[in-house]
Parts: sequence; C-alpha cells; structure tokens
Amino acid sequence: MTRILYVDDEPDIREIAELALSLDAGLDVRTAASGAEALEIAGKWLPDLVLLDVMMPGMDGPTTLACLRENPATRELPVVFITARAQTQEMQSFAMLDARGVIAKPFDPMTLAAQARSFL
Repeated sequence: MTRILYVDDEPDIREIAELALSLDAGLDVRTAASGAEALEIAGKWLPDLVLLDVMMPGMDGPTTLACLRENPATRELPVVFITARAQTQEMQSFAMLDARGVIAKPFDPMTLAAQARSFL
C-alpha cells in the first residue's frame, strides 16, 4: 500500500483530493490542514509521497519542505507541490527547492492518483 499525505489549508480541496486519491485502491491517503500538521503526520506516519500546497497561511509549502528536509526521518521524502501558480518561472524555483515536481491547480480529480503515482 502506497502512503500519500495531501496538505492543503482549504477544506474543500482537501476533501476532493482525498476522495480522488482514494479511488486508487493501492493508495492509503491522509490529509493535513497546515504545514505544522503535515510535519507531525509525516514524522510519525512516513508517507511515500507528500502532495504539498504552496500557498498556505502560517507555514507555506516551501517552508514546510525545508522543515521536512531538516528532519532525518523525513529528509528523503519525495514532495510534489500543488499550486495554482504553475508558471514556468515558479516551476523552476520549485525545482530548485528539491521538490520532485509540480501539479497545477485546479487538478483533475479523475487523474490525480495517476499523476501522484508518476512521481513515485
């Protein structure tokens, strides 16, 4: 079973993503509403992939990724940013932050699981 942690501060988007990812019977999905919650879950649950919203209040996606990289338990976790800001310049800066890739919002719920799997 592949573990995916989906992190987004928007409850509706989190719910849609969880439902979309859960359509794939081989995925075990958990969600987090903030960067701090994501760090807590990731440190204990050790997902195979983290799908991380870029724009969040408090601790944004890039800051959350930096914190994941500081923890020996989560340092190697593959992280994919989820963002509405999927312009070429932003994509290049996300790549420099050690993200595995970027999925643009709004994402297609019917293909989200396959997109996520493509980064594993």
